[in-house]
Amino acid sequence: MAAVSSVPPRRRDLRALLVIPGALWLLAFAVAPLAILFAMSFWTSSIFGTTTDLTLDNYRVIADDPIYFQVLLQTLRIALTVTALSLLVGYPMAYFLASLRGPKRGVFLVLLFLPFWSSYVVRTFVWLPMLGRNGLVNAVLLQLGIISEPLDWLLYNEGATHIGLVYVYTLFMTLPLYLSLDRIDRNLIDAAADLGAGPFRAFFRVVFPLSMPGVLSGCVMVFLLACGAYVTPQLLGGTSGMMFGNVIAPQYTVTNNWALGAALSVILVIVVFLCLVIFGRRVRLNDIFIGG
Repeated sequence: MAAVSSVPPRRRDLRALLVIPGALWLLAFAVAPLAILFAMSFWTSSIFGTTTDLTLDNYRVIADDPIYFQVLLQTLRIALTVTALSLLVGYPMAYFLASLRGPKRGVFLVLLFLPFWSSYVVRTFVWLPMLGRNGLVNAVLLQLGIISEPLDWLLYNEGATHIGLVYVYTLFMTLPLYLSLDRIDRNLIDAAADLGAGPFRAFFRVVFPLSMPGVLSGCVMVFLLACGAYVTPQLLGGTSGMMFGNVIAPQYTVTNNWALGAALSVILVIVVFLCLVIFGRRVRLNDIFIGG
């Protein structure tokens, strides 16, 4: 309290003014849309359109059809798997970037970002000719004599969804990891070596624990993005690799049942929020964003 009272009133007023734009932005583009979505989930849909008559029928429809629950569980499972795979792929990349010095680091950072200068949809479409029957993967396997005929199961399944999502979201894992690893004092690693720790022991006892803020923040970001994925499972997953976003979207674009789509969206938001709450009870926010 003493620290707060020692701040001049004019500076406190300036701080309050600086907070207002961000608060208004969050209110307009985060809180308000969620409130509208929640209200719409109780509206009534019919062949004549959507009305504001309140009803619980949308949630009854969801509760009565087990397919929604099955797809929701599949979505959470895919999101968790994609998060783990992104960590396995992104950590070595981030470690390599953090170990570079001088112009080399800038060059490799540009190479890392280069694919992401194109559209998300374009990056997903790339995997269609890669994994297709006449695609690059089958061509290489045929040339090496590993297979005698093209594989038909590389596309339109859950595995293809995993590949596409890991490719798209690995950057969101790599960047916080890189920033966290780059902040580690190299003298600590040298000190561990002086005390007799080998490279692996120094990594698991010094580097990895100190990089946990990047690990946790990257996992949270990738998990959130993967839970809401729509384009990648739509293009690569087929019916067996679909996710909850593929159930929500047709309610707006095909059946014109906006109320049911809103109810499905609310359920996804609540479930993901509960997952984050459970995660947050085990990990403090300071450990994620500050490292303290």
